[in-house]
Amino acid sequence: MTCDPEIIAEAILSSSGFARVGITMPDPDMRERAARDMAQTIAARLDRPPPSHDARQITLPL
Repeated sequence: MTCDPEIIAEAILSSSGFARVGITMPDPDMRERAARDMAQTIAARLDRPPPSHDARQITLPL
């Protein structure tokens, strides 16, 4: 398992809205549920890193 900050940042941004908003709530139970939800998203993303660049694929200009 790699701990690349880019992968973690992407996982945080792709986590559910509940998780991203819930960790800011004053209710400790809500914060804990949201933190667990976000942690699951991050852990799943770390288990499945994004595919690496395939050198055989042509890069298209934008």
